[in-house]
Amino acid sequence: MRLCSIASGSSGNCIYVGSDNTHLLVDVGISGKRVEQGLNSLELTGKDIDGILITHEHSDHIKGLGVIARKHQIPVYATEGTVEALSHMNLGKMPEGIFREIHEDEPFEINDLTVNPFTIPHDAAQPVGYRVECGEHSVGIATDLGKYNEYIVGNLQNLDALLLEANHDIRMLQVGKYPYYLKQRILGDRGHLSNENAGRLLCRLLHDNMKGIFLGHLSRENNYEELAYETVCSEVTLGDNPYKSRDFRIQVAQRDCISEVITV
Repeated sequence: MRLCSIASGSSGNCIYVGSDNTHLLVDVGISGKRVEQGLNSLELTGKDIDGILITHEHSDHIKGLGVIARKHQIPVYATEGTVEALSHMNLGKMPEGIFREIHEDEPFEINDLTVNPFTIPHDAAQPVGYRVECGEHSVGIATDLGKYNEYIVGNLQNLDALLLEANHDIRMLQVGKYPYYLKQRILGDRGHLSNENAGRLLCRLLHDNMKGIFLGHLSRENNYEELAYETVCSEVTLGDNPYKSRDFRIQVAQRDCISEVITV
């Protein structure tokens, strides 16, 4: 299996996950051109994509969906609430039958990959995170979390690789220029995960065989790469777990360029 961030940030998200035989995108919140460029760097094209998994309907996750799905007739997998919300978005005319409705906690298969959608607390219609498995290996994508709980921890156990939200620094957000209501939304239980909470969640998920961690969905205004990285690493090293951050390959997924590929 391979996991790679094509783009990750509050302005646009697109993640690649696949096996030798099956290639998926998780969200398409960037232009079709940028998606194709990212896939080309993986020696793939849009024609190779077997499915698009949508986490939720916010624009930074679906901006390029209409273009890519139409051009290559790619099935789009999303919850009923997300499909309904997408029907009111400006995606252009979508081909009949292109949406495949999925349900939380009901795994489904796309060729040799098993996809497990799980509920996430976010202010969207019916949002989910994803755990994708191939044989004994698994990767997880968990962004846009207002908080985490035992259910989410359970869904992210024993992963080989993980892309986890580290959206904001709480202090930067509190003293920043955002209006009060937006600050409260981001800090709320259906908002976004702070650097500190990302580190604390990661402490619950680490194990000896974890191959790599991406920190994703960073806010452009209320975070920066070095701060997210240092804060999460500090939580891991000082946290109640047997590990130090240097025991793992932790890196920040950038908004404007493709990440390295984690192969498991």
